[in-house]
Amino acid sequence: MPGMQVDPPAGGPGQSACCHSLVRTLRDPLTLLLGRSSALDKLFADDDLKAMLPKMDNATEESMGDLSNPMVMRTYYSRLLPWKAMFLWLNQSYVPTRQFTHREFAFTLQNEAYLRYQSFAGADELKQEVLRLNPSRFEIGPMYSGRPKDRKALMKAAFRPMTRELVFDIDMTDYDSVRTCCKDKKMCSRCWKFITVAVKVLDEILRSDFGFRHILWVYSGRRGIHAWISDPAALQMTDEQRSAIVRYIDIVKGYTTMEKRMALHRPLHPTVERAYETCLRSAFANVVLKDQDCWKTDPHQWEQVLGLIPDKENVAELLKKFPASSTAPSIDRFKDLRKAHTRATPKQVERHDQAVQDLQIQYMYPRIDTEVSRKLNHLLKAPFCIHPGTGKVCVPILASQIDSFDPDTVPTVGKLLLELEELSRRGDTAADWGKTSLRPYVELFERHAEAVAKEKAREVKAAKAMSMEF
Repeated sequence: MPGMQVDPPAGGPGQSACCHSLVRTLRDPLTLLLGRSSALDKLFADDDLKAMLPKMDNATEESMGDLSNPMVMRTYYSRLLPWKAMFLWLNQSYVPTRQFTHREFAFTLQNEAYLRYQSFAGADELKQEVLRLNPSRFEIGPMYSGRPKDRKALMKAAFRPMTRELVFDIDMTDYDSVRTCCKDKKMCSRCWKFITVAVKVLDEILRSDFGFRHILWVYSGRRGIHAWISDPAALQMTDEQRSAIVRYIDIVKGYTTMEKRMALHRPLHPTVERAYETCLRSAFANVVLKDQDCWKTDPHQWEQVLGLIPDKENVAELLKKFPASSTAPSIDRFKDLRKAHTRATPKQVERHDQAVQDLQIQYMYPRIDTEVSRKLNHLLKAPFCIHPGTGKVCVPILASQIDSFDPDTVPTVGKLLLELEELSRRGDTAADWGKTSLRPYVELFERHAEAVAKEKAREVKAAKAMSMEF
């Protein structure tokens, strides 16, 4: 049944079966789920996996990316996903520690069954289990006080989450009330600009206000982006501390539909003031007024915005000048909107100016999924998974390069397997991510993981030195 949680099938890696037996086995989804085929349990010796590719004539990116073919994901997991870098990033050391061995993993299988509380001794064991189960995706949770797979043998009070990365999730659907080019699950390079602005502002807050350094931004594969913060201080945060950071950042909560005015305190908080001056004001002009042309494209937004302005005499004039049938561009409307009524008192002018500024911030300030960040035990999709709806890889990106990032150029699993197929035709049957368009993303991830591990090593060294002094 979709969504049900089941225990993982038994079995393990061994000697490979022949290719024809493999194809016959993989055509039976029940066999794949329950692991009853000894041939399936013996498929995963690395030497044989290096040669695995979906076999088809006249291969195209679309055919090689057919996620209904079990060999597509299995080949991707075998030859392209950077397991060692994944291990180093989560473990923060080259030698397995509790940070990895006590870490929860969860798998979504091809039939939507959901396996939670999986844990592994190292990268190889995780890889082998992923190859065996062949999930559509997997998620990463916290490090627990005991190994998650042994939780049933532990007292309930003795099994609790201890550490995990501080994570944030920004989803394009939270901008549905203001973007005009797409809705729901659809996204294009135009509305992606809202995410671009959110990343710039949130990254600056996390670095400047909280001092975090090891922030990994990961494109979700369709219409959002995730942030993983691996600093020691972030890992050790309690639920209360995580919630406090969320409250510090989430100033737009409750005001995303533009039906209610977000009235900020004056003077503005330094964080909001900095964001407005360095990013939001110009972004509002470029994204809302020019590119999206929100108030011309969506007359209902124009009416909502006018309802947020306290200068009712000015609002009446603007409604008369720019009725619902008006084709005037948003930038012209904003010029008139900024001007307070000629008969307004100095106090009314001040309130009007503040309302206009609040409006710009309300449109462009980051909108985060607060529940993702509040709790230690929350799970989040792993980097380098494949989005089942788009076939795109969930690739890491740099906040400093977010302006040049185009989601449409992110490699799909079909593109990557087609690249492997072309290499195979030239005689290179053992090629991995290093010879594909995934390479720059993996190299970025490796650099990030190494930096995290070095920080952890310095912390351990300093703790040992301090203990020796006493």
